Amino acid sequence: MAELIRQQDADVEVDFCGFALQDVDDTLVPLEFPEGREPGGAFLTAHEARLDIESAGHTHTATLAAEVWDTEPPVADDRGDWEERGEAVLHCPSGELALWGVTSGPRETYLQLPEKDVTWQVRVYCEGRQEVQRLAQEGVPEGIEHYLVQFWSASK
Repeated sequence: MAELIRQQDADVEVDFCGFALQDVDDTLVPLEFPEGREPGGAFLTAHEARLDIESAGHTHTATLAAEVWDTEPPVADDRGDWEERGEAVLHCPSGELALWGVTSGPRETYLQLPEKDVTWQVRVYCEGRQEVQRLAQEGVPEGIEHYLVQFWSASK
């Protein structure tokens, strides 16, 4: 049975309908966010040492819960009203991921992974997309769009 190792919550400052999780050591990232990003493209896109996530709202603050598991966790279908879901593989040499905005660059918030130089399976869920899309046309909503990001080692 899968066991939760670590959980971390963060606010995400979304701009231009996107953000990324990128290795904090940008010398290990061949294509730094937002280079190679396809606005309006897939919900989740993997690059070397980086994950691009497309939001439904232009400018807003979303919430993110990051979980690290010892093996593949159960599907979180019963934990939210998920409107999007994606899976990817991510190699994270430093063991830390920075949250990046499209125009604002890296934030001071980092997701701590328990090991360095590990390749992770990642599952990303999102809810609140329809509502944030509507509200972002009227202002800058906070806490409407929610993300759950689950990590587990790809080698297990």
